[in-house]
Amino acid sequence: MSTIASKLDMASEEDFCKDYLLLNPKEAGFSDLLRIFYSRELYKRDFFDAPEADSLRGLRRRWVVFVSVVAQMLLLQLKKPLAGLGSTLELLLNYPSSNGGFGGLLLHFLTGNVVKPDRSAANFRSLVANVDTRVDLDGRIKANDERYGAALSIMAAKLAYENEAFARTVVTDHWQMEFLGSFNFWNDYEESYTTQAIIFEDKITSADSNLIEVAFRGTQPFEADDWRTDLDISWYDIQGVGKIHAGFMKALGLQKRKGWPKKIEQGSGGKDYAYYTIREILRNRLRENQNAKFVVTGHSLGGALAILFPAILILHEENELLERMEGVYTFGQPRVGDEQFGEFMKDKLRFYGVNYCRYVYNNDIVPRVPFDDKTLMFKHFGLCLYFNSRYRGQILDEEPNKNYFSLLSFIPKHLNAVYELIRSFIIPFTRGMEYREGSSVIISRLIGLVIPGLPDHGPQDYDNATRLGTLPFWDPPLKGLKQE
Repeated sequence: MSTIASKLDMASEEDFCKDYLLLNPKEAGFSDLLRIFYSRELYKRDFFDAPEADSLRGLRRRWVVFVSVVAQMLLLQLKKPLAGLGSTLELLLNYPSSNGGFGGLLLHFLTGNVVKPDRSAANFRSLVANVDTRVDLDGRIKANDERYGAALSIMAAKLAYENEAFARTVVTDHWQMEFLGSFNFWNDYEESYTTQAIIFEDKITSADSNLIEVAFRGTQPFEADDWRTDLDISWYDIQGVGKIHAGFMKALGLQKRKGWPKKIEQGSGGKDYAYYTIREILRNRLRENQNAKFVVTGHSLGGALAILFPAILILHEENELLERMEGVYTFGQPRVGDEQFGEFMKDKLRFYGVNYCRYVYNNDIVPRVPFDDKTLMFKHFGLCLYFNSRYRGQILDEEPNKNYFSLLSFIPKHLNAVYELIRSFIIPFTRGMEYREGSSVIISRLIGLVIPGLPDHGPQDYDNATRLGTLPFWDPPLKGLKQE
């Protein structure tokens, strides 16, 4: 076992990682917020955990910690109201489909027989599926098309937001593929089930070269804990690897007081963790078909988990799995580590021949957090497939306006938001009725006039980018470059 892999099997977080910064807003009070700006002994406070030698140097870094803690404290207070609002909206949006359409709903209302939507039913849609109602793959993009991997992955990333019955119906009936399961995973640190994923097997190409797709669920619009994970700036510094976002690692299956042991006991009354469960499923399926490969994908928070999954496989030296990994496709993914982590991943992904495609649409806020500066040290890595509001793509090292807030981009962003709102009304006539945007999307476009970039994070535009987007001829640079 290598030095890095052996460190991951240490018995405690202190052994697993000597340098870290962990924020716990549940333990923070008003006086703690003030201390952030002047105290040299924050490590003694319950809300702040870091080695004693790690002091917050400079007002800028202290300000960033303050903003993160305050934002998370606010989300903790809003957790129940947000969940209630989201649940109510979701329920209301599903009343028509549960009653045979708007006509049936009216008739049932008049006769007093309104059917309440069943959240576990195959026709119950999440807020995401109500915004973008498309469930069929683009028939124009065939399995041998270079766009196929991204097109299938964004549909899988959207489907990961849905309940098991809905996801199973789409995969088996619409896509004619094998559904392997919908999963709800435990988070040791939140002490709840915070991470979801679906797995299915694509048999479109041929029986002996199947593609297994793993899709992580992203940030749910009214789920405060998901937004807290995105806004948390906590990190662990793994020697020889770099700094990695702590919130994303916890969601993926980081073990409290253990770190990342290579093996853990699961099932039989125990908790199931995302990384370990998915790893075992892949091992079993790939043994059954020696020619099969797999892809990992996700939107938003799901994208962060998607790229961290191979990172832990690399740390655990899971060479057999990594050699069968076709690629990673992420959409609207936030930053997950520092520059050292990025260089480590680029080198390893190139070695194993894994294709990493990070899609960014227009002014989407989420790929631009946490900030890329000397204070936070979070940076993207690999090539960015950037699409503007006309779905014209570029291959860049980093998306334009990488930190979102800029006086120079203020007017262009708002003009773009106006264009996107106008586009909502004309796109069915210019591109086809499958691109028609409903009232939910139009409302989000109106919000975008005030906060441009917020509606850009929705999966709908990423789906459009894979269907309508144009890119210059590109042979993925990581593909086929496995080193001997």
